[in-house]
Amino acid sequence: MATDAILVSLLFIVAFGTVLGGIPVAFALAGAAFWMSVIASFFGLFDFSTFAAVPSRIYGTAMFNEVLTAVPLFILMGVILERSKVAEDLLTNMGHVARRLPAGLGISVTLVGALLAASTGIVGATVVAMGLLSLPTMLKHGYKPSLAAGSICASGTLGQIIPPSIVLVFLGDQLSGAYMEAQREIGNFSPDPVSVGDLFAGAMIPGIGLACLYMLYQLIIGILRPQDCPPVVADEEDNTSMQQILVALLPPLLLIIAVLGSILAGVATPTEAAGVGATGGLLLAGLRMSRQDAAEGQQGYPLLSKLIGSAIVAIFVLPVLRSVADLRMTLEVVTTYNMICFALAVAASTVLIIGLAAALLVLMRRKQLDQIVQNTMKVSTLAFAILIGATIFSLIFRSFGGEHVVTHVMEQIPGGTYGALIAVSLLVFVLGFFLDFIEIVFIIMPIVAPVILQSDINPVWFGVLIAMNLQTSFLTPPFGFALFYLRGVAPPEVKTADIYRGVLPFIAIQIFAFLVVFSFPALATWLPSVIYR
Repeated sequence: MATDAILVSLLFIVAFGTVLGGIPVAFALAGAAFWMSVIASFFGLFDFSTFAAVPSRIYGTAMFNEVLTAVPLFILMGVILERSKVAEDLLTNMGHVARRLPAGLGISVTLVGALLAASTGIVGATVVAMGLLSLPTMLKHGYKPSLAAGSICASGTLGQIIPPSIVLVFLGDQLSGAYMEAQREIGNFSPDPVSVGDLFAGAMIPGIGLACLYMLYQLIIGILRPQDCPPVVADEEDNTSMQQILVALLPPLLLIIAVLGSILAGVATPTEAAGVGATGGLLLAGLRMSRQDAAEGQQGYPLLSKLIGSAIVAIFVLPVLRSVADLRMTLEVVTTYNMICFALAVAASTVLIIGLAAALLVLMRRKQLDQIVQNTMKVSTLAFAILIGATIFSLIFRSFGGEHVVTHVMEQIPGGTYGALIAVSLLVFVLGFFLDFIEIVFIIMPIVAPVILQSDINPVWFGVLIAMNLQTSFLTPPFGFALFYLRGVAPPEVKTADIYRGVLPFIAIQIFAFLVVFSFPALATWLPSVIYR
């Protein structure tokens, strides 16, 4: 055990030392595992032939994983919506909904943050977009800089917890394997599987509740200290109509319903729902840009706009036809009714394909398609490179006896299982200052989750707690990622100290929400049990 502990400790020291030294995480993990295995084999403590298992591990973990196929599609959906200025439309128009309420602009920023979180799931893009568009407006209307900055940072991090979050997709994949492994260790060879849909359902109540707590805090501040967040005066010019607000609000809302609803209703797997999201995002982006170009008088765009709009309708028609008729058209189901529905489905599919082609044409003309594809490839490549590096790291960690070391350490922590859970939460919180969520999920979860989940800990509850923990660390000074994102786009009059002061109340709210979910696991487990029972 002593030798194993030394090897495992050195493995982590080398890995994190190289990360802090500026080496990319994927190469740091794989490199640390390789060189530590070389050194250990030199002293006769490791069988170097273990590396022969690396190709099969990578193939099984990354290349043949249907759940992770959803990740590039969700990333594509988020990048499309970010590049197409859907966020800009939301922020511009939603600010008029609650602007005359106490702290109305702050509340509208939180609403938009929640919608963008659910439709894009990209924290950096959300914080930057709201920082560029909302922060100057809030300051112009007399908002205290710290409150404005805190509202934007906190709202931007909602993408960590509100589904369909990319964090939850990665967590769902890792927790599924860890839970099955943990249950086999204790003799349960047929446990109920944990899916990404379970985590999505489990995060709904905590995520929406957290957004409501943010808005409640802003409303209270608006009532008690109106000078910090004054409502917009009634006589200011306001040409925004309800129709404009609905046009800005409905597209991302319908996209969220299509993606989340299909998963929670069991109609589609996360991968299929991600495909729906990417398709819907592409159509929404094409529709917005074609309408904008048509308004500027450019030829051909009104027709493209109509084609794309028809394709959006077809997306919702197809699942309805599938639910009311058997479209397989085998001999047993050939009836007049099914044939009519089949013909309608073929027509809707044709319209959808034509609309997608029109949307792609619009994006190409606007020179947006190349940027969308490049950004999607960059983020996806980063995620899967880290996954491959973490897979190699995990293999060597287990070969060094790391599982036994972690189990022994967990057993020494006071408080039993819940004491170990608190310790893991603190570890994740601290690592969130230095590592991205992808790195934490792929490095820490395969190591600690199998040990934690051997007890009566519910895996969905555990996953939601980890997601909330990561969100808190993204907000916490001085290293929170959201703070750096906002600092990069904030005007000079907003000091770094203002940003730090502004997020402190939201961190307190976040910790309160975490403790509530920790104390009442049913907040995370009730909805999955109702939907999937």
